[in-house]
Amino acid sequence: MTVLQWIALASLLAWLYLAVGHGTFWRTDQRLPRRQAPASWPSVAIVIPARDEADVLPVTLPSLLTQDYPGPVRLILVDDGSTDGTPEVARALAEQAAQRGGSNVTAAVTASTEPPPGWTGKLWALRRGIECAGDVEFLLLTDADIAHDPGSLTALVASARTQRLDMVSQMAVLRADTFWERIIVPAFVYFFAMLYPFRWSNRSTSRVAAAAGGCSLVRREALIRAGGLAEVRGAVIDDVAIARIIKRSGGRTWLGLADQVHSRRPYPRLADLWKMVSRSAYAQLRHSPLLLIGTVLGLSLVFLVPVVATVVGIAAGDLTVALIGAVTWLIMTLTYVPMVRYYRQPLASALLLPGAAALYLAMTVDSARLKRAGRGAAWKGRTYDGHGTPERRGLGTTTLAPHVAAPHVAVVQPPRDPWDLPVPATPADPTATNSSSTSSS
Repeated sequence: MTVLQWIALASLLAWLYLAVGHGTFWRTDQRLPRRQAPASWPSVAIVIPARDEADVLPVTLPSLLTQDYPGPVRLILVDDGSTDGTPEVARALAEQAAQRGGSNVTAAVTASTEPPPGWTGKLWALRRGIECAGDVEFLLLTDADIAHDPGSLTALVASARTQRLDMVSQMAVLRADTFWERIIVPAFVYFFAMLYPFRWSNRSTSRVAAAAGGCSLVRREALIRAGGLAEVRGAVIDDVAIARIIKRSGGRTWLGLADQVHSRRPYPRLADLWKMVSRSAYAQLRHSPLLLIGTVLGLSLVFLVPVVATVVGIAAGDLTVALIGAVTWLIMTLTYVPMVRYYRQPLASALLLPGAAALYLAMTVDSARLKRAGRGAAWKGRTYDGHGTPERRGLGTTTLAPHVAAPHVAVVQPPRDPWDLPVPATPADPTATNSSSTSSS
């Protein structure tokens, strides 16, 4: 056999394993598990960290303010140093919802502070929101660009109670409207499922643990038992990190695809999608050059070789290479069809998976380049080093003036911090002192 034949055969064997032995990652049937209404509905706090989200909040926040959840629920939006009027927009939307009535959701707006060394801004803001939540049973951690159907929270809580789960997470349905969104977005979810097969993540005996940060319902006691957010304070990919510590501490986690949760953030240009992926792709590889090399070789073998083998085999008259390449490409395509159907795209677009993989390969390499240039994990004015420490770019935090416009709307002053546990005390570490002395109002 020629070298190309051996390479093509290796790609075929890799796909045979992926198709039948890798947790059937390509299936899209992992949806919220069987559930029934509990005898009494537990208390819930919805925590939303928001940084410069004034444009998207009018589309998403009302969907959470009007949830039909039967029990007590409080929404806490934590402004993370916005400069575009995010807290004012949030207050106005909360006032409008309160005046309309018809929902059990009460709303509060508070402000985070600039994260101390070792903390990412989002996790520091989530921490502030959890402080304000008080002694609730469940925390719904969601993003400012995520919209929820009216019954979303009810379904999440019912599933958690029925199945005795400590974390229930759903991968939100991302926008796939523009040309580049149609190419990149279904592949993004497909690759995520390949990296963290949902069935393996949902198995209590498996070491795989993952979650989707846009929609994660967490039992508060389970998070405390796992050490709180301080355990993952520097994680850029915080959703997976939270799932890991909860599962490691004995908690039960579940991850699946959403039907009632949708991302409303648009990515109209390739550059927008490129930035979304490249800012964290190298962090996923733990900033390891060896893992980067392995990823490049692995992605090339799995996704690019079948196409190359098919084309080169036909051009060179090597029917063996062409046949192996075509069969492998067919297997790859068939595994992608369920995700294409989930996103309601033309079935023929499944043939474009190798092209999407090539783009992701380039984004991953670019992510490593940005990290070496000191611009890795950059997001809305913050750039994090390899340990999650933010490099200041001159953006301060927005201070909220006291404001109470309606019975359901208030600015909350966080109480003493119950999560201030594992941060190492060093002379330069501001969290070595009582962090509750930092005002967030």
